[in-house]
Amino acid sequence: MEVGSQARRPSTIPKSDAFDSDCPARTVLDKLTSRWGVLILASLRDGPMRFHILRDRVGGISEKMLSQNLRTFTAYGFTSRTVEPTTPPQVTYTLTPMGKEVADQLHGLLNWVSVNAESIVRFHERSTEQ
Repeated sequence: MEVGSQARRPSTIPKSDAFDSDCPARTVLDKLTSRWGVLILASLRDGPMRFHILRDRVGGISEKMLSQNLRTFTAYGFTSRTVEPTTPPQVTYTLTPMGKEVADQLHGLLNWVSVNAESIVRFHERSTEQ
């Protein structure tokens, strides 16, 4: 065996491959598919939303978690934040073009889960009874 051969990566994995543990795509994937990320982005497909409307739409999310996710999505270019100069200030979030593109993909995943959730849960319950 050649010295150091076990440390070599296969040449078929490109640098931008999300299967590579060092790939920056892993960070983006982590943000998009977080516990709340899918639901927030898919909710914003319906159009711009104020913070509290979005919080109510994504049942069970705390204001802290919603704020953290929205800050992250804005920093990554998936959402934009508009503050109206009113008292109190009204903050509206909307998807950017890139955010719309990814939200459409995530919406497909949510549709699939909605259609198949009951049968998946039943299968899981049967398999854990044995």
